[in-house]
Amino acid sequence: MNSKPLVSVIIIFLNVEKFIQEAIESVFAQTYKNWELLLVDDGSTDGSTQIALRYAERHPGKVRYLEQPGHQNRGMNAARNLGLRYTKGEYIAFLDADDVWLPHKLEQQVAILNSYPEAGMVYGNTQYWYSWTGRSEDVHRDFIPKLGIQTDTLFKPPTLLTLLHPLGKGVPPSVSNIMVRREVVERIGGFEESFKGGYTDQVFYIKVYLNESVFVASENEYWDRYRQHPDSYLAVMRTTGKFLSVQQKFLNWFEEYLLQQGVEDTEVWKLFQEAKLIVQIRVHVQKREWKQAVQGLLMLLRYYPLASVRTYQKRRSNAQFRRRLRSPGVREQNLLMKLSYLQTKVFKR
Repeated sequence: MNSKPLVSVIIIFLNVEKFIQEAIESVFAQTYKNWELLLVDDGSTDGSTQIALRYAERHPGKVRYLEQPGHQNRGMNAARNLGLRYTKGEYIAFLDADDVWLPHKLEQQVAILNSYPEAGMVYGNTQYWYSWTGRSEDVHRDFIPKLGIQTDTLFKPPTLLTLLHPLGKGVPPSVSNIMVRREVVERIGGFEESFKGGYTDQVFYIKVYLNESVFVASENEYWDRYRQHPDSYLAVMRTTGKFLSVQQKFLNWFEEYLLQQGVEDTEVWKLFQEAKLIVQIRVHVQKREWKQAVQGLLMLLRYYPLASVRTYQKRRSNAQFRRRLRSPGVREQNLLMKLSYLQTKVFKR
């Protein structure tokens, strides 16, 4: 095996002129030098296109600029797939244009994949980055999460499917953190282009977890900084109230994919049904459909009787709790409080 394999780095971007240069420079700052960089423009209308073109012109042997036909905006996954079609590397890494890498990221990940030939993907920890603003009030907001699973470990399929969000309690990887073998991407069919924004990476991960072994590195250090800002796709979805509809679309795809793959693992299906029910309850609450929301909560209690996992309120029986849920005074805040408890204390997600 070549100890210095070529790594193909894909940065997709759409109107990120404030951040893209910093992302690109973090690739050039890598201690591992055998890489190629593909800058994939998803139809930008700001100055980020010119920034990307300048890098491609100055570094023709290392950097390539790509765009959709007619400079179209076709979504994140279509942009990633476009980049994948032009990669030459044995290993592939992704970097969102508003995030940055630490200098040792590629070097350490290449070493892990070289050491574990059975691993199809590697990931580690991420810093949630607020202090990029330079504001004093944001300096102490940065954090590195606990991953919630055993680290420095190779997981065989489909173990991570039940351990990581959305089915488990573990923190899923940032797309800017992973490195994957090119052959793995080809086997699983790349990214699902029907997902243009939300859950683009989760759909990809599920296909990996079901079919490939994954090495999870130590959580005590991190490889990327995940910039937190109000213009990110996730932040916009939450503020516009579209997040639940995207979740529903994702879960519909998830169910269809499990059936298509012939998955019979009872634990996977049990956790999936619980996750789907939680989202359905939130939709009912959003629509102020209180009766259906209460019925959904009661179904969750049948899955996990509160007496067997810590009582919701000390010294209160399930029967008392159920009577309160059925009472005519139930309101949105009460329902959301109970659902929040179920997610964080019972389902750990």
